[in-house]
Amino acid sequence: MKVGFIGVGHMGGPMCRNIIKGGHEVIVHDLSPASVQACVDVGGMAGGSIADVAGQVEVVMTSLPMPRDVEAVALGPGGIRDNAEPGTIYVDLSTNSPAMMKKIAAAMAEKDIPTLDGPVSGGVVGAEKGTIAIMVGGEREVFDRCMPVFESFGENIIHTGALGSGCIAKIVNNMVAFTNMTAGAEGLMLGVAAGIDPAILDQVVRNSSGNSMSYRGVAKSALTRDFAPAFTVDLAYKDLRLALELADELDMPLLLGPQVHNIMRMARSKDGGGENVTAVLKVYEAMMGQQVGPAE
Repeated sequence: MKVGFIGVGHMGGPMCRNIIKGGHEVIVHDLSPASVQACVDVGGMAGGSIADVAGQVEVVMTSLPMPRDVEAVALGPGGIRDNAEPGTIYVDLSTNSPAMMKKIAAAMAEKDIPTLDGPVSGGVVGAEKGTIAIMVGGEREVFDRCMPVFESFGENIIHTGALGSGCIAKIVNNMVAFTNMTAGAEGLMLGVAAGIDPAILDQVVRNSSGNSMSYRGVAKSALTRDFAPAFTVDLAYKDLRLALELADELDMPLLLGPQVHNIMRMARSKDGGGENVTAVLKVYEAMMGQQVGPAE
């Protein structure tokens, strides 16, 4: 298929390159020339603008940081809606608000542009390996038409139901993951404060019932003191805010999510949210005045 891809950063870049390697013709646009060039180097084509990309493809995909960024690219001046041909499929791979996706889809429908929400999970490593999960909301027939593209960059491809349901699934998944990660950080700090060697504690937890992918992530950062951004505190904070907004819409109490959101807020105050999400550990370290793992 002929695919347009807008937003080739930490996640979008490897996903886009896998689509190219999968044999699809891909036109790429991003604010970073270097990111575009990385896709051109494996066979993609550079698009001069959003309009340029949207006007000549069968499927146009976006992978962008914030819901407002998606709205601007999809519906803003020079955006996808005003430049895509009728029948072009629009797929947003970002972690977005279900309400925002429905707003965008309604506007796209006026131009006969079917829309899918397809957020992904698996991190940068999964994006690079092509093993990420893709949770897709929207009409089944449109989903089926896009399957060859999805299969080129993802492994677990799930049709979640109506438009917006992909976003809901992703928001829930991330809330669970970040809650697990924060619990892992708290547990590591408790053990170290009580005098146990963090490497031994890690060996126990990762081979016991406390183990999870999120725990392993924060433990690795603690023991290597590597908080270089892959998925930042800022993005995690945004995703948790989306979960809280969804709960507000449903008038549902959340007990753990808001607490983790506050811890993320504290982590953001330390460096502006640019470190990896595992830096939630540093909130506990600051409170206890001691560090988990070797000195940096």
